[in-house]
Amino acid sequence: MSDPIRVLLVDDHAMLRAGFRAILDSQPDITVVGEASNGAEAVAQASALRPDVICMDVQMPDMDGIEATRRIVADTEVESAIAIVTTFDRDDYLFNALDAGAGGFLLKNSSPEDLVSAVRVLAAGDGMLAPEVTRRVVQRYAGARDASGGAAARLEPAEPLTERESEVLALMADAMSNAEIAARLFIGEATVKTHVSRILQKLGARDRVQAVVLALRGGLA
Repeated sequence: MSDPIRVLLVDDHAMLRAGFRAILDSQPDITVVGEASNGAEAVAQASALRPDVICMDVQMPDMDGIEATRRIVADTEVESAIAIVTTFDRDDYLFNALDAGAGGFLLKNSSPEDLVSAVRVLAAGDGMLAPEVTRRVVQRYAGARDASGGAAARLEPAEPLTERESEVLALMADAMSNAEIAARLFIGEATVKTHVSRILQKLGARDRVQAVVLALRGGLA
């Protein structure tokens, strides 16, 4: 049996942390290894505990979740995936979180099943954006390119993407999972994972969410 997914909870409300802990600890493959009540504590705990996934609130005292995310992502010795979990469905939170390096964005009114699924998805190395959030990301960056008349610099990967990798990237931008991409392209899921890994490597992206953001900004998707 593989080791459980190790999670750090970051929220300034103790009752919410207790609720998240109860949900996640009830899963046989997930364990909560720590809690933090502000961004500064989150940075310290991330460095000390090296969790697989961090569930990060935004509005907190001392240091907000966006800045904490930025600092954790900048620490090359910490490889935690970060899911922003917030009450507020605001574009500034969404795009600032993605720019900081978050791999997921979840609202606190989501179901317990969504929280558990997000933790598993991020632990597996995938990104997690709800379809409606992905549409906003597409509209934001595609709209920016249109408004500039196509003048925005096109992203040049370290190596050119193959035709198949470009197809996979486009479907990633449509918020498709690996299984959905495999079904659409009539290929195996393991093959999709290989393509995604190569795409991340070529784009210099931390995870698939960052890859989609970079691709949309740079005109690759």
